[in-house]
Amino acid sequence: MTSRRWIIAAAAFLAAPVLAGCAAGFDANTNKPYAPNEAAALIQDGAYGTRGIKIPQAFVLGPDSGAKLAQGGSAPVYLHLVNTNGAADQLVGVVAEGLGNVKLAAPIALPVSQGVNTGKPAPQIMIEGLTKALSGGESVKLNLQFANAGSVPVTVPVITRSREFKDYPMAPGATPAPPTPTPSTTAHESGH
Repeated sequence: MTSRRWIIAAAAFLAAPVLAGCAAGFDANTNKPYAPNEAAALIQDGAYGTRGIKIPQAFVLGPDSGAKLAQGGSAPVYLHLVNTNGAADQLVGVVAEGLGNVKLAAPIALPVSQGVNTGKPAPQIMIEGLTKALSGGESVKLNLQFANAGSVPVTVPVITRSREFKDYPMAPGATPAPPTPTPSTTAHESGH
């Protein structure tokens, strides 16, 4: 093969990834807001946040993987909130549509442009009297009521207490996950 053909082949080979990236256009996944884990972010009408309220992370903490939060039990709600309005605000109420009553420990102050985590050092929002059992993987519709920003709806996932969420405190009344056999126990019981 002549050097000219090698140069043409190498140029085509090197240009392929660049041209493939251009084909993604403005609707590419990398051009859209996303949550860096399975917790939800507030994306409304294609924009990040609404009414000056941004929520980079929101979820209901469910049970350990393989367990359940019983009907009638409780589930903590974790929100990370940022108020980008020109004045301080407060989260004054939360409604969990058809899932139970939401108890807010106290109004949650939202200073301007500061992140507020409603779960640290302890959960400040709790859904009580669950109308159904939760095992993780479900979605919950919450209506957040702010003193100034008004009502902000958000759909959040119920996340099991595993992986990056395993160190969160267990929800009150959660049933434990069934024990998993260890390899040494299984081998010993089968006589090997």
